[in-house]
Amino acid sequence: MSTLNNSKVTVPWCLQAKAENRKIVMLTAYDHLMTKILDETGQVDILLVGDSLGMVIQGKNDTLSVTMDESIYHTSIVARTAKRAMVVADMPFMSFQSTAYDALKNAGRLIKEGGAHAIKLEGGKRVLNQVKAIVNAGIPVMGHLGLTPQSVHAFGGFKVQGKSEYAVQQLISDAIALEDAGVFSIVLEGIPTEAARRITEHLKVPTIGIGAGSYCDGQVLVTYDMLGYSDSGPRFVKKYSLIKSIIQDAVKKYADEVITGDFPTSEYAYNMKIEENISPDIHDNIKSYKQVDPETFDDLF
Repeated sequence: MSTLNNSKVTVPWCLQAKAENRKIVMLTAYDHLMTKILDETGQVDILLVGDSLGMVIQGKNDTLSVTMDESIYHTSIVARTAKRAMVVADMPFMSFQSTAYDALKNAGRLIKEGGAHAIKLEGGKRVLNQVKAIVNAGIPVMGHLGLTPQSVHAFGGFKVQGKSEYAVQQLISDAIALEDAGVFSIVLEGIPTEAARRITEHLKVPTIGIGAGSYCDGQVLVTYDMLGYSDSGPRFVKKYSLIKSIIQDAVKKYADEVITGDFPTSEYAYNMKIEENISPDIHDNIKSYKQVDPETFDDLF
C-alpha cells in the first residue's frame, strides 16, 4: 500500500510517485500566506519558487532580471512556511550558465540561505557539467527542457518548441543526458503532447508538464495564473477561479461602506468606557519603556 499521500515530499517520494503512476502536483509560491494556503490543502506536492516572480510579482516582461538575492529572499519565506511540500528554487539567469563553480556556489546559497530542498535549472547537454557538480555536492536538481523562459530572446519569444522530429530527438537526448547526470525530475514546458509522451516514456525520473499535455508524470502552473489573477494568460493555463473579480468586488464593497459610513459598525470597534484616572503604573511603564502587563490590554485583542 502506498504511503505517499500524507508523507513529507522528498526526492525518493517523487521517484516512487512515478513508479506508482501517481501524478505529481506542483504550483508556484513566493510569499508566506499563499504558501500556507497551498500547503494546508495537503495536495500540492512541490512548491516552486520560480523566477516567474519577475513577471507575476515584479511586473516585468520576462524572468531575466531576477537576482540571486531576490530568489533567496522569496525561497526563504516559502521554505520556512511549507510543512509537507518540497520547496524547489529556480536558479536565476546567469547564476549557473558561466561555470560549474558558479552554478555550485549559487545552488549552495539557495539551499543554505534560502532553505530550498532542491534547485531547478534550465537547459540540456550544455549544462551537464553544472548539473553534475551540483548533484555531486548532494543538492537535488530538477531539470527544465522545451520552452525555457531564460532563452526567450534566442527563441524569438515564448514559442512552442519541439515541433519537428529532429527537435524531438534533441529533447529526448537532452532528457536522457540530464537523467544520467543525476536530476530527480524534469520540467517539460511548451512542447507538443506527443513529444512529451515520448520523452516521459524514455525516462525513469518523473516529468512535470506545463503546456506539454497529459502524458507527463505531473503538472505545474503558475498559481496566479490558475487562480485567475489576470484576464489573459498562456493557452495552456486553465483558470480554476476568477479571483481578480472576487477581490475587486470585495474592494468595491469596502470602499462603498467607508464612503457611506457603514463601516466600521460597533461590531468592529473597541466599545469601552474611558477611565477617568489612568493607572500611575501604566504611565511609569510608558515613560520608562518597560513592558506593559499584557493583561492590561486584553480588550485590544
